[in-house]
Amino acid sequence: MEKINKLFTIGQFAALHGVNKKTLMWYDQIGLFRPASVDPDNGYRLYSYRQSSVLETILLLRELDVSLEEIEKFLSERSAEGLERLLGEKITELDRRIAHLREVRSALAKRREDARTLLGIDLSEIRLVEREERPLITVDIGLGASFDRQVELVVAETKKYQLRRLHDAVYGTMISVESLKRGSFEDYSKLFIDIPGAIKKAEPHMQPGGWWARAFYQGPWNNIPQRYGEIFEFLQGRRLEPYGWAYETIINESVVQKEEDAVVRIELPVRQI
Repeated sequence: MEKINKLFTIGQFAALHGVNKKTLMWYDQIGLFRPASVDPDNGYRLYSYRQSSVLETILLLRELDVSLEEIEKFLSERSAEGLERLLGEKITELDRRIAHLREVRSALAKRREDARTLLGIDLSEIRLVEREERPLITVDIGLGASFDRQVELVVAETKKYQLRRLHDAVYGTMISVESLKRGSFEDYSKLFIDIPGAIKKAEPHMQPGGWWARAFYQGPWNNIPQRYGEIFEFLQGRRLEPYGWAYETIINESVVQKEEDAVVRIELPVRQI
């Protein structure tokens, strides 16, 4: 019983709960959490051990970003039901924040991977890589859409998914393999956007799983057909053929100074002939 009835100075009570005593003084000033008593001789605030659970509840709710007004309302009519409801709401909010942070982490990991690729890139290399099926958001842009128009469409589409920043997503252009085979290298007709965890469409565009050809290109844009010719020759020598779409992504966009400095990652799904 002695421990329960013991009174603590503001410094002792603050140390007991790992807070600054100025926090307790502020809580007292705004009427949120008052001391058990005040010494009439020196005006020192004194707190009882019984108040610990109330302070810990306040500190927990503050960690969950519950406003002072909400906490004051809860304390004025404390109940198990009220606490369960309030914590339930905050857990739901926290789950949403955790999901968002996971998506941001995924986007950052992708950008870091691109940065590592840049550090050791061999622009002449063409590789075969195995990939899993992946859903993407796509936007039809029509043939000959200007760059400004493409950016407009990407921004409009990403807003639907409440993306905080455009660069939280990976995006690029698509050109059909049939257009490439015809030599129509200007026929970019779609944009693709990879927003981790954001696919809500009933029928998203699916990148097929299996083997893919991956190459890089850097230089004047009008020379990219030559790079596609090298990719096709590489595949033909291995009795492989591309199909579907080619996906192009600029992987050094954040550090590129001029258009010809852009490093474009080219990826195409392939199959055995």
